[in-house]
Amino acid sequence: MDGSLRIGRLFGIPILLHWTFLLIIPLFAYIIGSQIDATTDMLREIFGIGIDTTIIIGGYMPWILGTVVALGLFFGVLVHELAHSLVARSKGIKMQSITLLMFGGVAQMDEGTPEPRTELPMALAGPITSLIFGLVCCGLVYITPGMTPDPALQGVLIFIFGYLGVLNIILFAFNLIPAFPMDGGRVLRAVLAARMPLDRATRIAANVGKAFAVIFGIVGLYFFSPFLILIALFVYIGASMESTAVQYNVLLRDVTVGNMMSAPVATVPANLPLSKVIEMMYSSKHLGFPVIERDTLVGMITLADVNRTSSIDREAMQVKDVMTRDVIVLPPTAPVMDALRIMSTRNIGRIPIVQEDRIVGIVTRTDILKVTELRKI
Repeated sequence: MDGSLRIGRLFGIPILLHWTFLLIIPLFAYIIGSQIDATTDMLREIFGIGIDTTIIIGGYMPWILGTVVALGLFFGVLVHELAHSLVARSKGIKMQSITLLMFGGVAQMDEGTPEPRTELPMALAGPITSLIFGLVCCGLVYITPGMTPDPALQGVLIFIFGYLGVLNIILFAFNLIPAFPMDGGRVLRAVLAARMPLDRATRIAANVGKAFAVIFGIVGLYFFSPFLILIALFVYIGASMESTAVQYNVLLRDVTVGNMMSAPVATVPANLPLSKVIEMMYSSKHLGFPVIERDTLVGMITLADVNRTSSIDREAMQVKDVMTRDVIVLPPTAPVMDALRIMSTRNIGRIPIVQEDRIVGIVTRTDILKVTELRKI
């Protein structure tokens, strides 16, 4: 996912941190820290236990506790997404990565929408894990007095465990709302898909998700809650994207890149002046060309590659100076959905089609969109 930093691996799955995560942690820390008194009173009522606030409300402690709870919440999100991923992997699905971002996490799979009998346990694994994590934290609240004799330290630990327990149980309940992209939407689709075609099940589940988004938006506007309005937008966009993705899967499921590739392919030599390539882009309206040297594909030159160079230096440069050398290629027999998935995850607009080490065609995003529109007829 663009804008993400890899921070490690768990069970062989890369863990990525999106830049939005760095924005939400300080915001959560501020919100939690500024409401420390009200939150402490709430935890007293929920757990029916005394909380010493000597340390909690002193100095910078509210902001420190806010940061600890915010990080703990996103640790719970990581465990939640890891549960999805491990269940998916046990079903034979390869996981690409887990990304932590502003509104939670995303576990990215190698393949598209799984079968209903696979998607149901995958979707339920995350919320159930959040519930277990929350109940464990709640249990620690009652164990804490026996862990330390210091009432002030007890108060700090009870606050952290209690708050994380409540937040993770809320996360469990919120994720089971039958609205994409939450897990409840996937559970609803899996149940519906057992009785009807996948695209129809997705369309119904997506419409339910959009209805919830409208409700969230209206409530957010009524109570002037920017956070709830953002969630409404997130849910609405997520439902729309999921519906579109499945529509593509259905329309293109039996199409290979060989069926839709453009051929013959306009190519350029590695020693061609960069100015000539720009002229070709203007005249052909193509924004990328495979680079051939001794009848072998050695790279791709695209408008993005050209734009990375200074306009002053372009007159003295050749294609080989700026081309992308690590080119992703596919055989003619590869499914179109593989090409679309690669384009989306790698943020590229075209893929050369190679057979017996020779380029035989090229597939672009535009080609895929045109074929999709035609197959709707």
